[in-house]
Amino acid sequence: MSLPPWLAAQRDALLAQRGHAWLLHGPSGLGQFPLAMALARAWLCEAPQAGGACGRCAGCHAIDVHAHADLVLLMPEVEMLERDWPLPEKAQAEIDDKKRKPSREIRVDAMRDAVEFAQRTSARGRGKVVVVYPAEQMNAISANALLKTLEEPAGDTRFVLATEAAHALLPTIRSRCMAHALHWPPEDQALQWLAGQGVAPALASALLRAAGGRPDDALALAQAGASPAAWAAFPKAMQRGEVRAVEGWRPGDAIAALQKLCHDLLLARTGAAPRYFDAADLPQPPDLAALARWSKELAQAARTAEHPFIAPLMLEALVAQARNTLHLAPDAVPHTP
Repeated sequence: MSLPPWLAAQRDALLAQRGHAWLLHGPSGLGQFPLAMALARAWLCEAPQAGGACGRCAGCHAIDVHAHADLVLLMPEVEMLERDWPLPEKAQAEIDDKKRKPSREIRVDAMRDAVEFAQRTSARGRGKVVVVYPAEQMNAISANALLKTLEEPAGDTRFVLATEAAHALLPTIRSRCMAHALHWPPEDQALQWLAGQGVAPALASALLRAAGGRPDDALALAQAGASPAAWAAFPKAMQRGEVRAVEGWRPGDAIAALQKLCHDLLLARTGAAPRYFDAADLPQPPDLAALARWSKELAQAARTAEHPFIAPLMLEALVAQARNTLHLAPDAVPHTP
C-alpha cells in the first residue's frame, strides 16, 4: 500500500532534518506506524530517491519480507504476530511450547537485544534503525534499558518511537527525542485516498465520520464490512438496550463505539456539534453528571477488555450500562424485556 499523501509530505519533511531519535505522536489512526516504517525504509534504502525509498533494491525487498538485518522492530509480541513479523527464536519457542502467552508489552529481553543490536556494525552499510511501536507499551524497566543508548547511540543507529499516548512515556524518554506531532489529513485527501483503496465515495464519507476523521480507522471499518446504516442506528439501539446491535463484536470494539457515543452526547449536551454521529441520530443526552459517570465506567471497562471474560456476557453488561444511562433522557424509549 502506497503512503498516503499527507504522510508522504511529513516523511519528506522529517528526512530533510537531522536527528538520531524521533518521537512520532498524536491520536490513534493518524499513521504513526506507517510513517515510522517509511522513515526506516528511506534510511535503509540502497538507492534512495527524493520521495524516500526506491522500493526495488535489495534493502527494500528485505524489509518487505520482514528480514532486514539492520532493522529491529520493538513491539508487543501480539502486535508482531498480527503483523507477521518474526519473533526472536527463544521467544517463539517459549510461546510454541505453551510456556507463556505472547506479551502485550514490549519485553525487557527484546529491549536488551535491541540495545546490543545498536552496538553492532551495520550489515548492509546503510546504518541501523530501531522502530518502537507503540512506544507507550514499554514498561518502566524496558524504557530505562533504552535510555543510555537513546541518548548516545552508535554513530549509524537511528531510533523512531511512535505512540498514540506520548504522555504515558517517561519524561526522560521524551526529552531524548525530536518530537513530531502527526498532522490531521484534509478531508478531501482522506476521501480521495479511501477511494483509491476501493471504498465507494458514499461509504467512505460515512465511515470517515464514524472514525472521527482517521483514514486508517475508516479503511479498517470498510474492510470489516461496517454498515453506515447500522452505525447511524447504533445510538438509539443502545438507548433501547438492544444487545443484537453489538452481536458478534469484540468487547474492545463495543467499548470504543460506546465511548464515541458518550463523547458526542457530551458535545451535544454542551451545545457543540457531534463528531462521530449525525446529530439527528443521537438520543436526547442525559445530564452532564450521568455522562461523566458513564465515561468513567467505559474507561474502566477498556482497561479489562482483553481479559478472558465471556464476551457475550460482557457485551450484555455494556449495553445494559448504556441503556441505564441513556434512558434518563427525556425522549427515552421504554424498554421491553
